[in-house]
Amino acid sequence: MRTNSVYGVTIGDPSGVGPEILLKAEALGEIQQTYVAYGDVAVLRFYNERLGLGVSIRAVSSPADVQAGCLNVIDHGLLTSSDVRPGQLDRMAGAAAREYVVTATKAALAGKIAAMVTLPMNKEATQLSDPGFTGHTELIGALCGAQDVTIMLVSDQLIVTHVSTHMSLRNAIAAAKKERISKIIQLTSDAVCRLIPNARIAVAGLNPHAGEHGLFGDEEMNEIEPAVAWARQQGMPVEGPFPPDTLFYMAVRRKRFDAIVCMYHDQGHVPLKLLDFEGGVNVALGLPIVRTSVDHGTAFDIAGTGVASTASLIRAMKLAVRLADNV
Repeated sequence: MRTNSVYGVTIGDPSGVGPEILLKAEALGEIQQTYVAYGDVAVLRFYNERLGLGVSIRAVSSPADVQAGCLNVIDHGLLTSSDVRPGQLDRMAGAAAREYVVTATKAALAGKIAAMVTLPMNKEATQLSDPGFTGHTELIGALCGAQDVTIMLVSDQLIVTHVSTHMSLRNAIAAAKKERISKIIQLTSDAVCRLIPNARIAVAGLNPHAGEHGLFGDEEMNEIEPAVAWARQQGMPVEGPFPPDTLFYMAVRRKRFDAIVCMYHDQGHVPLKLLDFEGGVNVALGLPIVRTSVDHGTAFDIAGTGVASTASLIRAMKLAVRLADNV
């Protein structure tokens, strides 16, 4: 159970929609939880004035200093208002977004915040200052010293997790090994069973028709089936592997499964974003802290216009509370 009632929200890439989504949610009173933002006050003031949102913004030095009635911000002082370039790929913005996440992660590890919620970073922008950056999840995992971390996408209709995420499809196929698959099934079962009573979990195959008994590949027989058998022996509510082309129909239309363990990034992301693009939530599994995120990108094409939806942020915050309450 959590002992801290303050949550942390990173504002994301200053060139993207993250800052305005947070401001918009604050202006509309959509966030009911006590929270502190990790970012730059100058960035938030820029968007606040540009969009005429009228949010009161206050710099604080610690999550313990938050006050009601305003947007409290751990001010990093990395950017000025003249540095903000909505919709443009920017090295300084990418580097700043990374630092916001680093600070929030350290605060979560220290118990200063109950959980962290992240708004979108732009990988290309952050790689301009950190060439090895591949994503939020990997960065936070490294900071936490976590070896086995994966992404879980949550929507009202379905939950998916991934054996691999931000790597080439060639490398993703090579990563589909029994040990890794077993670990992801375990992480999935632990998380989903905390959220859904009597959860039912399916595992997707890697190849067309789940390999068709070796006709289209042997990963199912050699790697996935043994992992599923091990998980079932441990009492996990898991079945599979199933042909990927019919599994999502079985889960969503037939209501046979609550969650699906996918073998690679797009196998899970494509159907989830089709089902619930604006309301999906990203959860990092395998961390010693609770971290949720919006399930959308920086949307440079609409940044600074005020039209970006707050739906995913609100759901990410609510899910962070649920998970923090069950730690």
